[in-house]
Amino acid sequence: MGRGGRAIIGWALGLVLASLGPSCEPPRLAGDRPATDSLTLGAYSVVREAFHDGVLPAFAERWKARTGRDVRFEESYNGSGAQARAIASGFDADIAVLSLESDMDLLVKAGVVKKGWNAGPHKGNVTRSLVVIGYRDGNPKQIRDWDDLARPGVGVLYPDPKTSGGARWNIAAIWGAGLLGGSKKPDPDAARDLLAKVQANVVNMDSSGRQSLATFERGTGDAVVTYENELLLRKKFGARPIPYATPEATLQIESPAALVEASIARHGNREVAEAFFAFLLSDEGQAILADYGFRPVNPGLKVDDLPPRPPRLFTIRDLGGWPKVKKTVFDAGGVWSSIFTRRGGGTK
Repeated sequence: MGRGGRAIIGWALGLVLASLGPSCEPPRLAGDRPATDSLTLGAYSVVREAFHDGVLPAFAERWKARTGRDVRFEESYNGSGAQARAIASGFDADIAVLSLESDMDLLVKAGVVKKGWNAGPHKGNVTRSLVVIGYRDGNPKQIRDWDDLARPGVGVLYPDPKTSGGARWNIAAIWGAGLLGGSKKPDPDAARDLLAKVQANVVNMDSSGRQSLATFERGTGDAVVTYENELLLRKKFGARPIPYATPEATLQIESPAALVEASIARHGNREVAEAFFAFLLSDEGQAILADYGFRPVNPGLKVDDLPPRPPRLFTIRDLGGWPKVKKTVFDAGGVWSSIFTRRGGGTK
């Protein structure tokens, strides 16, 4: 090509670049990385404050110090079952933090989370808590343990297990305390009797644990069965405290998290996603969660201001695992379902 031809091509290219304006950037070279990484979180509603105010800002600071890049978070909080169904249906969360193992299993069946998500030393769990009983100031009904919720004249609140993962933990705690308490072998009759008597005293079943707490605050009922971390969170934010009793035998709540492989593959953000997941399980991440009322999954981590463990703390594995508990307690013909149906809804 002659000099005249090259001049014409250069002139035409100059016109094209000028037409794009001063905001035009040169093409990104292979290997270039954006200055900001992104990560989408799909979580159950109970962890909202701990993540939004505590974990996410702390991780962003560490990520910036390590890589020089910012991280932008997209956050979604919902009931655990609703969140799991949304992710299974295509919501592009990179990290799923849910209330129940069975909700995570839904994502495995949908092909977006790996089958071995719970193979690590913490069984895939990132938070722990306890099922406890909140009561009125001064404890006028002298509520200290599950049997006190079975006494005539005690109004009880917990949410509906058909809509709330927290309610399933609550009911499993009552049933499990009856099943494992006192005898050398499991006692299904004692478990059914205790759960039936408590359910007979339930005066309201909201769709979520937080709605149950709100109903209790408005003056309904004498006791509310709930997560310990929800009551400790009130103290942190200066809300009016709800005093509570930790039953002698109660259930340890364990909430899982996992990488959503399908979304990470689409977004190309595996490095930041894996780093965030590791941060959740680090001593720093667990200490932040403890500051919001959760109990660490790291057994050696010592944190302040958490009440001592109850003498007979059991896990869902001690009850046979969630598949067995679901079938025995919550499915049609199960213990709670049959009690609820027989009592015509179980509320007054």
